[in-house]
Amino acid sequence: MTGAPLPTAPTLDAGFTAGVLAPALRGRTGRLDDRIRFERAIIDSREARPGDLFVALPGERTDGHDYAAAAVRAGAAGCLLSRPVEGTEAAAGFVVDDTLAALQTLGAAWRAALPLQVLGVTGSVGKTTTKAIAAAVLGARYRVQANPLNYNNEISVPLCLLELKPEAERAVIELGMYTTGEIALLCQWVRPRAGIVLNVGPTHLERAGSIEAIARAKRELPEALPADGAAILNADDERVREMAAYTAARVWWFGTSADAEVRGSDVRSEGAGAFSFLLTWGAESRRVRVPLPGTHLVSNVLAAAAAAFADGLTMDEVAGALEALNVPTRLRVIDLPGGARLLDDTYNAQPASMLAALDLLAAMPGRRLALLGDMRELGAVSRAEHERVGRRAAEVVDALVTIGDEARVLGDAARAAGAPVQHAATREEAEVLLRALMRPGDAVLIKGSHALALEAVVASLETRPEHTDGGAR
Repeated sequence: MTGAPLPTAPTLDAGFTAGVLAPALRGRTGRLDDRIRFERAIIDSREARPGDLFVALPGERTDGHDYAAAAVRAGAAGCLLSRPVEGTEAAAGFVVDDTLAALQTLGAAWRAALPLQVLGVTGSVGKTTTKAIAAAVLGARYRVQANPLNYNNEISVPLCLLELKPEAERAVIELGMYTTGEIALLCQWVRPRAGIVLNVGPTHLERAGSIEAIARAKRELPEALPADGAAILNADDERVREMAAYTAARVWWFGTSADAEVRGSDVRSEGAGAFSFLLTWGAESRRVRVPLPGTHLVSNVLAAAAAAFADGLTMDEVAGALEALNVPTRLRVIDLPGGARLLDDTYNAQPASMLAALDLLAAMPGRRLALLGDMRELGAVSRAEHERVGRRAAEVVDALVTIGDEARVLGDAARAAGAPVQHAATREEAEVLLRALMRPGDAVLIKGSHALALEAVVASLETRPEHTDGGAR
């Protein structure tokens, strides 16, 4: 990850203008105009709109400089370049040696100018959902900003910072990693006062090298927090528990464990669209109905609740916000015209989220079918984790279709445990096999690595829901 030097903060009164950016960049500048106020920074010219600052990043396949003129034609008010580009003369121009380092410097400079407090969120699974829930709950008292996308790396976090508005009182920012050192660098730019660590799992294990390295990397968030901050840690995850010794901040424990300060108990599924639980904080308890799919989300909800309590919100505010949640989740529940109910969890897959999706499927009425694909980047634990998911699938499904080389192991384990399993060589074959199994009233889970593009199967089932079993149409 590129490490840009931390700049001197611009003054807030100046705003996000060309004149403010110039000293932060310390580069060669073209036309400057302090009347130009940038709304955000972008790296894709197709997203350009008036008020944008287009940042030309070099890539493996394409160079952003080739699209700078198109961004200006679409209304971009400025460009951040490493060389002059014909067709950008009408916009404010900044020419620097390294556009990525400059983007990072700008993000850090703008965040430093803002008086808001930042809540950072990290974990192996559930960051984006927790970010959305936390922003909604904090919104019961504060003006909150949180980018809805999974902006969590050395490119997207600075973009997220440059979208922050001076009027915001709180921001919730997702922090991702592939290896150690990355979250620590993101924290230098973000300056979190509070931080949530959700869990430690084998996601990106191939790149990180070991589960211990992943834990060390996640630990960088609580390590970066100030003494007057709040480290919001999952009491149900032993590796997260160990992080309490590495932070100067006050620790807030959340989870279903008996010693969790913000605790969830008596968790009950209310079908595909909601669950309820008893929320306890200190001497107060309240039964809360959360309009989100799957009891596995109780951990995400408790993390957000703990962050809110740490920030001064009351039980009434937190419980009311949780019951009124209207946030997107990765898993979609779709009622197909053919009469089946589809659980679309195709965004990605790793062991914890795969098991959680199967738990939700288990709570559904009717026959239960699943199309499950590979879980990628699990390294040395891949076989064991696929076998574990396969055994759980056998406990839940009436029939299983698998796709992908690694998912063969999953299917073999499910078959050995007594489940009927078919393996598909292609997405098209997987869809044919699944359609042949489906009947009205079935619950169908589709989940696998994003690289398998199983969302194409979902789209086909949504637009062509007819079954092929010769009688259940």
